[in-house]
Amino acid sequence: MDLTDVLVSAALTIITAATPLAFAALGELVVEKAGVLNLGVEGMMIVGAVMAFATGVTTESAVLAIIVGALSGALISMVFGFLVLIMMSNQVATGLALTIFGLGLSALAGHGFVGKTFAGLPPLNIPFMSEIPIVGPIIFGQDGMVYLSIFMAFAIAWFLTKSRAGLILRAVGESHDAAHAIGYSVIRIRFVAILFGGAMAGLGGAYLSLAYTPLWVENMTAGRGWIALALVVFAAWRPWRALFGAYLFGGISIIQLHIQGVGLSVPSQLLSMLPYLVTIGVLVFISRGSVRQRLSAPGSLGKSFYAAS
Repeated sequence: MDLTDVLVSAALTIITAATPLAFAALGELVVEKAGVLNLGVEGMMIVGAVMAFATGVTTESAVLAIIVGALSGALISMVFGFLVLIMMSNQVATGLALTIFGLGLSALAGHGFVGKTFAGLPPLNIPFMSEIPIVGPIIFGQDGMVYLSIFMAFAIAWFLTKSRAGLILRAVGESHDAAHAIGYSVIRIRFVAILFGGAMAGLGGAYLSLAYTPLWVENMTAGRGWIALALVVFAAWRPWRALFGAYLFGGISIIQLHIQGVGLSVPSQLLSMLPYLVTIGVLVFISRGSVRQRLSAPGSLGKSFYAAS
């Protein structure tokens, strides 16, 4: 294998590792822009992964599997939305409970699919373009979900900055009391944002089980939901930065494979820790109040809303 093949292989691996992070981080970004902190991304991702894989193996339809994965993530996010918006439960505790619930539910639902495999998602090879050396396979030879994740980053950026609905959502996230005072339904807007975030997390999980590793393994998200949460703040709540961060963290997560491949004597355990060490470092850094202010965090993030009658 020459240097060109190594570069192409590394780039393709980084893209597949980054795509589920991009979906989950972009979805959570919209949720947090609406003023809700959902720590249940890991749970929504794993439920989306198992339901998408089960659908794919049963029906042999990749499109249907992807749709079911997104709907599964949205459905489980409805539980979170009901508890925090209607029942006024604590957002942090409810998000953690959602993660635990999702991990347990996925283990139960996926028990009968352990050991089975899926054909994977076919790449959208563009004639002639995908045959260009190095650049062709990387840019024009990906599957549809990779392109969808990139499209969603630009679509969300446009929605939040250029559309009226996006400006309303941001207003709710900045000051829910002010938004309510001028007549906007804070609960409804936040509920829709939570559903969207759940669907995006479900898509991230679906990509894991259908394309990244086309099989079902219990706890296969392996902390990616927490990395996605860190990515949102790392990106300062900007979609295009979240996409860049997903590729950066994706590269960190797979660098261990290539370092071991070239024969460097670095303990594999240390390399496996890299993405999580970076995540911890980001979370510690952004936990400082002054840093959060400089990053322009939504003013009502994590605060419950109660409309007085």
